[in-house]
Amino acid sequence: MRLLRTPDERFANLPGYPFAPHYMEIPWPGAEPIRVHFVDEGPSDAAPVLMLHGEPSWSYLYRKVIPVVTAAGLRAVAPDLVGFGRSDKPADQEDYTYQRHVAWMAAFISALDLKDITLVCQDWGGLIGLRLVAEHPHRFARVVAANTFLPTGHEPTREAFLAWRELSQTVPELPVGKIVRNGCAQEMPRAVAAAYDAPYPDESFKAGARRFPMLDPTTPDDPAAAANQRAWEVLSTWKQPFLTAFGDSDPITHGADRALQRRIPGCQGQRHVVLERAGHFLQEDVGEELGRIVVEFARTPAG
Repeated sequence: MRLLRTPDERFANLPGYPFAPHYMEIPWPGAEPIRVHFVDEGPSDAAPVLMLHGEPSWSYLYRKVIPVVTAAGLRAVAPDLVGFGRSDKPADQEDYTYQRHVAWMAAFISALDLKDITLVCQDWGGLIGLRLVAEHPHRFARVVAANTFLPTGHEPTREAFLAWRELSQTVPELPVGKIVRNGCAQEMPRAVAAAYDAPYPDESFKAGARRFPMLDPTTPDDPAAAANQRAWEVLSTWKQPFLTAFGDSDPITHGADRALQRRIPGCQGQRHVVLERAGHFLQEDVGEELGRIVVEFARTPAG
Protein backbone atom coordinates (compact mmCIF):
# COMPACT_ATOMS: atom_id res chain seq x y z
CA MET A 1 0.00 0.00 0.00
CA ARG A 2 1.57 3.26 -1.14
CA LEU A 3 0.80 6.14 1.23
CA LEU A 4 0.79 9.87 0.51
CA ARG A 5 1.13 12.52 3.20
CA THR A 6 0.01 16.10 2.69
CA PRO A 7 2.76 18.62 3.57
CA ASP A 8 2.13 20.43 6.86
CA GLU A 9 2.40 23.85 5.24
CA ARG A 10 -0.87 23.20 3.41
CA PHE A 11 -2.65 23.51 6.78
CA ALA A 12 -1.07 26.75 7.98
CA ASN A 13 -3.38 29.62 8.97
CA LEU A 14 -6.68 28.00 8.00
CA PRO A 15 -9.57 30.25 9.05
CA GLY A 16 -11.24 29.24 12.31
CA TYR A 17 -9.08 26.14 12.87
CA PRO A 18 -6.57 26.83 15.68
CA PHE A 19 -6.40 23.27 16.99
CA ALA A 20 -3.07 21.56 17.64
CA PRO A 21 -2.55 18.43 15.54
CA HIS A 22 -2.38 15.01 17.18
CA TYR A 23 -1.29 11.82 15.45
CA MET A 24 -1.31 8.09 15.99
CA GLU A 25 0.02 5.26 13.86
CA ILE A 26 -2.27 2.35 13.10
CA PRO A 27 -0.47 -0.90 12.18
CA TRP A 28 -1.70 -2.49 8.98
CA PRO A 29 -0.79 -6.02 7.75
CA GLY A 30 1.57 -6.01 4.79
CA ALA A 31 2.05 -2.25 4.82
CA GLU A 32 3.73 0.46 6.81
CA PRO A 33 1.67 1.94 9.66
CA ILE A 34 -0.98 4.45 8.64
CA ARG A 35 -0.78 7.80 10.38
CA VAL A 36 -4.15 9.18 11.50
CA HIS A 37 -4.56 12.81 12.48
CA PHE A 38 -7.09 13.94 15.05
CA VAL A 39 -8.21 16.97 17.01
CA ASP A 40 -8.27 16.35 20.77
CA GLU A 41 -9.53 19.33 22.75
CA GLY A 42 -10.91 19.74 26.25
CA PRO A 43 -10.15 17.82 29.47
CA SER A 44 -8.56 14.45 28.73
CA ASP A 45 -10.51 12.82 31.56
CA ALA A 46 -13.90 14.22 30.48
CA ALA A 47 -16.57 12.24 28.66
CA PRO A 48 -15.56 12.13 24.97
CA VAL A 49 -17.63 13.45 22.08
CA LEU A 50 -16.38 11.61 18.99
CA MET A 51 -17.05 13.57 15.79
CA LEU A 52 -16.84 11.67 12.50
CA HIS A 53 -16.90 13.59 9.26
CA GLY A 54 -17.98 12.34 5.86
CA GLU A 55 -17.24 12.77 2.16
CA PRO A 56 -15.23 14.72 1.01
CA SER A 57 -14.56 16.81 4.13
CA TRP A 58 -12.24 16.44 7.12
CA SER A 59 -12.14 17.48 10.79
CA TYR A 60 -12.17 21.12 9.67
CA LEU A 61 -15.92 20.58 9.25
CA TYR A 62 -16.32 20.45 13.04
CA ARG A 63 -14.37 23.62 13.84
CA LYS A 64 -17.55 25.46 14.93
CA VAL A 65 -18.83 22.56 17.02
CA ILE A 66 -15.62 21.78 18.92
CA PRO A 67 -15.38 25.04 20.97
CA VAL A 68 -19.02 24.72 22.08
CA VAL A 69 -18.39 21.16 23.26
CA THR A 70 -15.17 21.96 25.12
CA ALA A 71 -16.67 25.08 26.73
CA ALA A 72 -19.18 22.72 28.36
CA GLY A 73 -16.33 20.73 29.92
CA LEU A 74 -16.47 17.82 27.48
CA ARG A 75 -13.66 16.29 25.47
CA ALA A 76 -13.89 16.79 21.69
CA VAL A 77 -12.18 14.16 19.53
CA ALA A 78 -12.38 14.63 15.76
CA PRO A 79 -10.25 12.33 13.60
CA ASP A 80 -9.58 12.70 9.91
CA LEU A 81 -10.64 9.49 8.18
CA VAL A 82 -7.86 7.71 6.33
CA GLY A 83 -7.51 9.41 2.95
CA PHE A 84 -8.72 12.78 4.25
CA GLY A 85 -7.42 15.85 6.03
CA ARG A 86 -4.02 15.45 7.64
CA SER A 87 -4.28 11.65 7.80
CA ASP A 88 -2.27 9.47 5.44
CA LYS A 89 -3.79 8.82 2.03
CA PRO A 90 -3.42 5.47 0.29
CA ALA A 91 -2.67 6.34 -3.32
CA ASP A 92 -4.82 3.71 -5.05
CA GLN A 93 -8.62 3.61 -4.96
CA GLU A 94 -8.52 -0.18 -4.56
CA ASP A 95 -6.83 0.29 -1.17
CA TYR A 96 -10.07 1.73 0.22
CA THR A 97 -12.91 -0.54 1.27
CA TYR A 98 -15.85 0.01 3.57
CA GLN A 99 -14.54 -2.68 5.91
CA ARG A 100 -11.11 -1.09 6.07
CA HIS A 101 -12.57 2.30 6.99
CA VAL A 102 -14.48 0.65 9.84
CA ALA A 103 -11.36 -1.24 10.96
CA TRP A 104 -9.19 1.89 10.85
CA MET A 105 -11.60 3.82 13.06
CA ALA A 106 -12.10 0.85 15.38
CA ALA A 107 -8.33 0.75 15.86
CA PHE A 108 -8.35 4.49 16.50
CA ILE A 109 -10.95 4.44 19.29
CA SER A 110 -9.30 1.36 20.79
CA ALA A 111 -5.87 3.00 20.83
CA LEU A 112 -7.31 6.05 22.63
CA ASP A 113 -9.38 3.68 24.80
CA LEU A 114 -12.43 5.92 24.38
CA LYS A 115 -15.39 4.93 26.55
CA ASP A 116 -18.77 6.44 27.38
CA ILE A 117 -18.66 8.00 23.91
CA THR A 118 -21.22 10.43 22.57
CA LEU A 119 -20.93 9.85 18.83
CA VAL A 120 -21.70 12.67 16.40
CA CYS A 121 -21.71 11.35 12.85
CA GLN A 122 -22.60 12.85 9.48
CA ASP A 123 -22.61 11.43 5.95
CA TRP A 124 -19.97 8.64 5.75
CA GLY A 125 -19.16 9.38 9.38
CA GLY A 126 -22.49 7.69 10.07
CA LEU A 127 -21.93 4.77 7.72
CA ILE A 128 -18.72 4.08 9.62
CA GLY A 129 -19.82 5.28 13.04
CA LEU A 130 -23.03 3.27 13.21
CA ARG A 131 -21.07 0.15 12.35
CA LEU A 132 -18.72 0.97 15.24
CA VAL A 133 -21.66 1.35 17.60
CA ALA A 134 -23.05 -2.03 16.55
CA GLU A 135 -19.71 -3.83 16.69
CA HIS A 136 -18.33 -2.15 19.86
CA PRO A 137 -21.45 -1.18 21.79
CA HIS A 138 -19.69 -1.16 25.17
CA ARG A 139 -17.76 1.96 24.13
CA PHE A 140 -20.79 4.09 23.20
CA ALA A 141 -23.27 5.81 25.51
CA ARG A 142 -25.33 7.80 23.00
CA VAL A 143 -25.48 8.78 19.33
CA VAL A 144 -26.26 11.95 17.39
CA ALA A 145 -26.96 11.06 13.75
CA ALA A 146 -26.78 14.07 11.43
CA ASN A 147 -27.65 13.74 7.74
CA THR A 148 -26.70 10.09 7.56
CA PHE A 149 -28.02 6.54 7.42
CA LEU A 150 -26.81 2.93 7.34
CA PRO A 151 -27.74 1.43 3.95
CA THR A 152 -28.04 -2.28 3.25
CA GLY A 153 -28.76 -2.08 -0.49
CA HIS A 154 -32.48 -2.69 -0.04
CA GLU A 155 -33.37 1.02 0.02
CA PRO A 156 -34.21 2.96 -3.15
CA THR A 157 -31.17 4.86 -4.42
CA ARG A 158 -31.82 8.58 -4.72
CA GLU A 159 -31.23 10.31 -8.05
CA ALA A 160 -29.16 12.99 -6.29
CA PHE A 161 -26.76 10.33 -5.02
CA LEU A 162 -26.50 8.61 -8.42
CA ALA A 163 -25.66 11.94 -10.04
CA TRP A 164 -23.00 12.60 -7.40
CA ARG A 165 -21.49 9.14 -7.85
CA GLU A 166 -21.30 9.62 -11.61
CA LEU A 167 -19.64 13.01 -11.16
CA SER A 168 -17.09 11.64 -8.71
CA GLN A 169 -15.86 9.08 -11.22
CA THR A 170 -15.87 11.14 -14.40
CA VAL A 171 -14.86 14.70 -13.59
CA PRO A 172 -11.16 15.26 -14.47
CA GLU A 173 -10.55 17.30 -11.31
CA LEU A 174 -12.61 16.61 -8.18
CA PRO A 175 -13.42 20.11 -6.83
CA VAL A 176 -13.58 19.28 -3.13
CA GLY A 177 -14.05 22.81 -1.82
CA LYS A 178 -16.76 23.50 -4.37
CA ILE A 179 -18.53 20.24 -3.50
CA VAL A 180 -18.69 21.20 0.18
CA ARG A 181 -19.77 24.73 -0.68
CA ASN A 182 -22.56 23.44 -2.95
CA GLY A 183 -23.71 21.12 -0.16
CA CYS A 184 -24.37 24.04 2.16
CA ALA A 185 -27.53 26.12 2.43
CA GLN A 186 -25.67 29.28 3.38
CA GLU A 187 -22.91 31.27 1.71
CA MET A 188 -19.35 30.06 2.24
CA PRO A 189 -16.33 32.39 2.12
CA ARG A 190 -13.71 31.51 -0.48
CA ALA A 191 -11.05 31.04 2.21
CA VAL A 192 -13.21 28.41 3.90
CA ALA A 193 -13.79 26.54 0.63
CA ALA A 194 -10.03 26.65 0.07
CA ALA A 195 -9.51 25.03 3.49
CA TYR A 196 -11.42 21.99 2.29
CA ASP A 197 -9.03 21.80 -0.67
CA ALA A 198 -5.96 22.06 1.59
CA PRO A 199 -5.44 18.29 2.06
CA TYR A 200 -5.10 17.75 -1.69
CA PRO A 201 -2.04 19.27 -3.40
CA ASP A 202 -3.07 17.49 -6.61
CA GLU A 203 -5.44 14.80 -7.90
CA SER A 204 -3.18 11.96 -6.76
CA PHE A 205 -4.17 12.71 -3.16
CA LYS A 206 -7.91 12.30 -3.83
CA ALA A 207 -8.17 8.52 -4.25
CA GLY A 208 -10.10 8.23 -0.97
CA ALA A 209 -12.50 11.01 -1.89
CA ARG A 210 -13.03 9.48 -5.32
CA ARG A 211 -13.63 6.03 -3.88
CA PHE A 212 -16.19 6.75 -1.15
CA PRO A 213 -19.23 7.13 -3.47
CA MET A 214 -18.50 3.69 -4.93
CA LEU A 215 -18.44 2.03 -1.49
CA ASP A 216 -22.00 2.96 -0.53
CA PRO A 217 -24.07 -0.27 -0.64
CA THR A 218 -26.74 0.26 -3.32
CA THR A 219 -27.63 -3.41 -3.91
CA PRO A 220 -28.17 -6.31 -1.49
CA ASP A 221 -25.21 -8.20 -2.98
CA ASP A 222 -22.77 -5.38 -2.25
CA PRO A 223 -19.73 -6.60 -0.23
CA ALA A 224 -20.74 -4.39 2.72
CA ALA A 225 -24.47 -5.16 2.69
CA ALA A 226 -24.33 -8.21 4.94
CA ALA A 227 -22.18 -6.50 7.56
CA ASN A 228 -24.53 -3.51 7.59
CA GLN A 229 -27.51 -5.81 7.96
CA ARG A 230 -25.85 -7.42 10.97
CA ALA A 231 -25.27 -3.95 12.39
CA TRP A 232 -28.97 -3.20 12.00
CA GLU A 233 -29.76 -6.30 14.06
CA VAL A 234 -27.92 -4.63 16.93
CA LEU A 235 -29.22 -1.12 16.28
CA SER A 236 -32.80 -2.37 16.20
CA THR A 237 -32.34 -3.32 19.87
CA TRP A 238 -30.26 -0.24 20.84
CA LYS A 239 -31.94 1.42 23.81
CA GLN A 240 -29.25 3.97 24.63
CA PRO A 241 -30.18 7.58 23.77
CA PHE A 242 -30.17 8.16 20.01
CA LEU A 243 -30.90 11.60 18.53
CA THR A 244 -31.39 12.69 14.92
CA ALA A 245 -30.33 16.23 13.99
CA PHE A 246 -30.85 16.77 10.27
CA GLY A 247 -30.68 19.80 8.02
CA ASP A 248 -33.87 20.98 6.34
CA SER A 249 -32.14 21.45 2.96
CA ASP A 250 -30.35 18.17 2.26
CA PRO A 251 -31.63 16.26 -0.81
CA ILE A 252 -29.26 13.35 -0.14
CA THR A 253 -30.56 12.21 3.26
CA HIS A 254 -34.01 13.82 3.41
CA GLY A 255 -36.35 11.50 5.32
CA ALA A 256 -33.62 9.23 6.68
CA ASP A 257 -34.09 10.75 10.13
CA ARG A 258 -37.63 9.39 10.30
CA ALA A 259 -36.42 5.96 9.20
CA LEU A 260 -33.85 5.92 12.00
CA GLN A 261 -36.47 7.03 14.51
CA ARG A 262 -38.76 4.18 13.50
CA ARG A 263 -36.14 1.47 13.73
CA ILE A 264 -33.97 2.35 16.74
CA PRO A 265 -35.57 2.06 20.20
CA GLY A 266 -33.22 4.65 21.69
CA CYS A 267 -34.87 7.29 19.51
CA GLN A 268 -38.08 7.07 21.51
CA GLY A 269 -38.72 10.10 23.69
CA GLN A 270 -35.82 12.15 22.27
CA ARG A 271 -36.18 15.76 21.13
CA HIS A 272 -35.23 15.18 17.49
CA VAL A 273 -34.46 18.31 15.54
CA VAL A 274 -34.58 19.56 11.97
CA LEU A 275 -32.24 22.51 11.66
CA GLU A 276 -33.35 25.42 9.51
CA ARG A 277 -31.17 26.81 6.72
CA ALA A 278 -28.91 23.77 7.00
CA GLY A 279 -27.77 21.73 4.03
CA HIS A 280 -25.89 18.46 3.82
CA PHE A 281 -22.89 19.95 5.62
CA LEU A 282 -24.94 21.27 8.50
CA GLN A 283 -21.82 21.65 10.68
CA GLU A 284 -20.77 24.38 8.26
CA ASP A 285 -24.18 26.06 8.11
CA VAL A 286 -25.23 25.88 11.78
CA GLY A 287 -22.22 24.51 13.62
CA GLU A 288 -22.66 26.43 16.85
CA GLU A 289 -26.32 25.45 17.05
CA LEU A 290 -25.44 21.82 16.44
CA GLY A 291 -22.80 22.09 19.17
CA ARG A 292 -25.38 23.29 21.68
CA ILE A 293 -27.68 20.41 20.74
CA VAL A 294 -24.82 17.95 21.23
CA VAL A 295 -23.90 19.39 24.62
CA GLU A 296 -27.48 19.19 25.87
CA PHE A 297 -27.84 15.66 24.55
CA ALA A 298 -24.50 14.55 26.02
CA ARG A 299 -25.98 15.25 29.43
CA THR A 300 -28.83 12.81 28.77
CA PRO A 301 -28.49 9.89 31.19
CA ALA A 302 -27.44 6.71 29.44
CA GLY A 303 -28.59 3.27 30.49
